[in-house]
Amino acid sequence: MNLPNSITMSRIVMIPLLLWILTPHFPWVGTHGAQEITAAVLFVLASITDGLDGYLARKRKQITTMGMLLDPIADKIMVTGALIALVAYSPEVVKVWLVVVIIGREFLISGLRSIASSEGFTIQASDLGKLKTVIQIICVVSAILAHGWDQWQFGILILPVKWIAIAAIYFTVLVSTISAIDYFVGFWKQIDHASKDRRKTFVLTRRKKASTP
Repeated sequence: MNLPNSITMSRIVMIPLLLWILTPHFPWVGTHGAQEITAAVLFVLASITDGLDGYLARKRKQITTMGMLLDPIADKIMVTGALIALVAYSPEVVKVWLVVVIIGREFLISGLRSIASSEGFTIQASDLGKLKTVIQIICVVSAILAHGWDQWQFGILILPVKWIAIAAIYFTVLVSTISAIDYFVGFWKQIDHASKDRRKTFVLTRRKKASTP
């Protein structure tokens, strides 16, 4: 197994560890925010590996079928697992219906990608999709920290952790919805174009056969 794939696998291993930290079974529960800080740091590290494995795969020319399969799976499990855990861990911030919308969007895009792949074309990730990923990271980290703090105060500067988390998850839903619509429009154009090409090929093939003596 090459280095990029090893990094991807490490992200998958981090996911059950993160879920365990967010449970009452974690030994440092209630110890001056140790549980929240540990979970937030672990999720940030997992998010960093998300970009690192792809960068190393391209730079070292180690793009493999296994890596192309594992990377999106690890991403989906990381985000969905964290959000589902946060429904129980921080219910004041992470509402069930918000998580359903976010996860539903991920299933929709995965389905469209599978169809696109079977039709022989791909849809590149848009800037909205990349923004969605960044907002999701902020959303999860701030929601974890909001379990332990409503706000952080640094002298006269007050950082409203809980309100940042609430704003981030609603913004995540908004960006996820818009990016899903944008992706669907791009997909529809490509699939419609592919269908027209197949119809043209079929007509030409029939004409060619008909003209043969």
